[in-house]
Amino acid sequence: MDGPVVVGVDGSPSSMVAVEVAAREAGLRGVALRLVHAFGWPAAHIPPGGRPWDARSAGVRELLDGTLIRAERCAHDTAPNLEITREVVVGEPVTVLEVESRTASLAVVGSRGLSRFGALLLGSTAGHLAAHASCPVLVVRRRPDPAGPVLLAVDGSPAARGAVEFAFAHASLHGVRLVALHAWSTRTERAYEAPADPPFVTYDEGRLHDEEERVLAEALGGLRERYPDVAVERRLVRGRVRHSLIEASADAGLVVVGARGRGGFAGLLLGSVSQAVLHHAECPVAVVRTEEK
Repeated sequence: MDGPVVVGVDGSPSSMVAVEVAAREAGLRGVALRLVHAFGWPAAHIPPGGRPWDARSAGVRELLDGTLIRAERCAHDTAPNLEITREVVVGEPVTVLEVESRTASLAVVGSRGLSRFGALLLGSTAGHLAAHASCPVLVVRRRPDPAGPVLLAVDGSPAARGAVEFAFAHASLHGVRLVALHAWSTRTERAYEAPADPPFVTYDEGRLHDEEERVLAEALGGLRERYPDVAVERRLVRGRVRHSLIEASADAGLVVVGARGRGGFAGLLLGSVSQAVLHHAECPVAVVRTEEK
């Protein structure tokens, strides 16, 4: 997709790091960068009988423009030849950025913004956008390591195919290796062939290990040939998925996850593994939704 890279800007330190990351991504992809500041003014905050808010008299317009100008300067410092547009849009950030994502190739946000909920590990805008955006979402946690590998969470589900493709493309663009991690245990759903209570199931661990190895290989099928420049490490780990990914993220430049996994809550737009990684990963996280056929 040749749409722009869209980045949410609110003037916070987290969003300024997101601008740097977004500028770098736009430059590598050869697309424009769009800086968006969503400005919402909830009616409930206006005192009864008070005068309607006027952006011109309040001087807020100058403040917002100044925030975007600083962001544009930061983007140009990162990628000097980048085409950049900037816009102040009236509306709640989660709604504005969701709409922007419909024509974007990538949406980038910081993990924390300027709000009264600043103590949260993951801002509401980042979490909502990761679940509902129409394009891949890159949530910037800490300052990324450009030389770190791409860590791909592999679960073998059709919903994760978009994440696999994104991870290979990202690794190729950045010239880094790809670590494809698949965590398994004897509680993996493929361990039982019929309904049963797990404590009473007898496992053939050797067979189960071979099956999980096959799942990992099939998930990468076709992509290694399409991206011969990407060095791939297949990592099969016995353990909890969330813990394994978060631990491995300490050495990664980016973690890539699908929006939904194969858990019992398939109706949720953002799976529990994706949510855990978004909250606790040691590096930026990309969440990629695969359109259902």
